[in-house]
Amino acid sequence: MDFLADEHQHVRYNPLKGEWILVSPHRMKRPWSGQMESIAAEKVPEFDPQNPLCPGVKRANGKVNENYDSTYVFDNDFPALLEDVPSPKESDDPLFQMRPATGKCKVMCFHPKSNVTIPVMALEEIVAIINKWIEESIALGKKYIWVQIFENKGAIMGCSNPHPHCQIWASSFLPNEPRVKDVQQKEYFLKYGRPLLMDYATRELQKNERLVVENNEWIVVVPFWAVWPYETMILPKHHVKRITDLSAEQITTLADIMKKITIKYENLFNVSFPYSMGWHGAPTGERIEDNVEHWVFHGIYYPPLLRSATVKKFMVGYEMLAQSQRDLTPEKAADILRKLPEEHYSLRETSNS
Repeated sequence: MDFLADEHQHVRYNPLKGEWILVSPHRMKRPWSGQMESIAAEKVPEFDPQNPLCPGVKRANGKVNENYDSTYVFDNDFPALLEDVPSPKESDDPLFQMRPATGKCKVMCFHPKSNVTIPVMALEEIVAIINKWIEESIALGKKYIWVQIFENKGAIMGCSNPHPHCQIWASSFLPNEPRVKDVQQKEYFLKYGRPLLMDYATRELQKNERLVVENNEWIVVVPFWAVWPYETMILPKHHVKRITDLSAEQITTLADIMKKITIKYENLFNVSFPYSMGWHGAPTGERIEDNVEHWVFHGIYYPPLLRSATVKKFMVGYEMLAQSQRDLTPEKAADILRKLPEEHYSLRETSNS
């Protein structure tokens, strides 16, 4: 019997993290009788005077938001990282190690209206978001080695507020995910003399098996090593190390590619699509002047939905105790996403009514 990647189980290597993932495509044939997630039927209002992220509303700490009309950034009222805290004592015991951890956490509202998300925003509104990300990255990157921008969208992903927003956590330490990526990319660069993710982007363009959408400056692929069912990665066509390095053209085209991939996500199941997403680029702070040619700025989307708007992928059991596992192949996921329209389903529904 000949091996067929879309039928037979196998493991795939993720060179960006030095990890393997189990792919079991035959499991897509099994019936599902597990948990079905509920779909939020309640419509989000444009403005809610009780929503602490809306313009002009008082937050839990008594502070009042500005009456903003674009993006709006404020210090997180309940931060995971503080700037001025005591440091733990060093220990000689290899089994009980603690180190200092300081930082700053911010919340960034994308838009003054609660019922407007990225896939239905105007291009210039998404450009404003990226420009604010760059502004915050420059300011925080002067002091902190890592600035993590991330968005949790949807109740399934733990988002407790429907208002379009993200968080920005700056830390005095390099977190685990970027720390591993730093090592893996550097090893590849020292061995081959080229950035790992630039080589990867070139190969994906050549193969055209996992490419979802592209424009002049960016591509979106379902990574060869993707863990989540419809996971995607945004990669530049020209080498960029940090979000702060983007040109005006790259910012505009990044806004375009973000709008296109999020529209495709929402068209998959005709629902406001949940995900966690974020950006990774070269470290900052004390490493801002280092040689970081091995780093490539990229974005990652981790959506949990698998078979429908009500069935999600659970990372439990084998994934927690052994290694990541997926059923739907990355190639099949890319093919499904690629064939979806680039016009948002709500606009089609409006035109048909």
